[in-house]
Amino acid sequence: MQSTDEKNKIRTALNEKDGFDVWWRLLRPHTLTASFVPVFVGTMIAYVDGTFHLILFLAMLLASMLIQTATNMFNEYYDYVRGLDTEESVGISGTIVRDGIKPELVRNGAFLLYAFSVLLGIYICMESSWYVAILGLLGMLVGYAYTGGPLPISYTPLGELFSGIFMGTLIIGISYFIQTETITWNVILISLPITIFIGSLNMANNIRDREGDKRGGRKTIPVLLGRDKSITLMAALFVTAYGLTILYIILNILPLWSFITLLSAGKARSVIKNFRGKTEPLEMMPAMKATGITNTLYGFLLGISLLISAV
Repeated sequence: MQSTDEKNKIRTALNEKDGFDVWWRLLRPHTLTASFVPVFVGTMIAYVDGTFHLILFLAMLLASMLIQTATNMFNEYYDYVRGLDTEESVGISGTIVRDGIKPELVRNGAFLLYAFSVLLGIYICMESSWYVAILGLLGMLVGYAYTGGPLPISYTPLGELFSGIFMGTLIIGISYFIQTETITWNVILISLPITIFIGSLNMANNIRDREGDKRGGRKTIPVLLGRDKSITLMAALFVTAYGLTILYIILNILPLWSFITLLSAGKARSVIKNFRGKTEPLEMMPAMKATGITNTLYGFLLGISLLISAV
């Protein structure tokens, strides 16, 4: 058990406060750009192709954020139930282990957010196609199965792949489809760098939590490869994402304006720099923050480049 002083030291380092902040942290708002970016990019591709419906965009954006928030809450609940989250854990909201919120309240809150997202999904399907419901429900199932169910995805080396595909390519594809009622190979291709960056968010989380995950029986990529090789792999993924972007511009899949996405490369470089040589979770928090900013910057600049090219 931790002493009160040790617990307060962690809370101070993580800037955790009482009151409303407890519930705000539970939503993990700093991660929600991973929902905004793919919806924004998918919608901007549709805008370039001549179609934009504001209400559908807003409904899709809110539904995606609700599903991601619910997934975060399921993670909090099931990691606590399985004994992975403790008072010393850094990469969590801490509402259960440090703030004393009942685990069942967190779990039921996640199901409630899923229910709201279903209502939004019904509206989206009514305005586009009921095929969207199948993909949406699949995304929700994967969100739950990431830490829930008999074989959680987070216990396997597939976490980065599933999070990248289902929060990147799938959401971009749906966001484009509900605007245009069609899908193209260009949409899939453009989604790949976003998929890589979102998967890298998951990898950054797993690099930070490697020691705890290893003790808990998880077989994540960082557990299997080791910290140093995982950081090198992340660097290679970043290079691949920017390389694909340049290739798409050369092939006229993306407009020339998309070169502005390279402005985010400096932040990507800082991710690797801040991970190298670090072994303690608190030491890696700047790298975690930089990973999220990299995804946000790249996605925002990509969407803006598409918007500029269409006007």
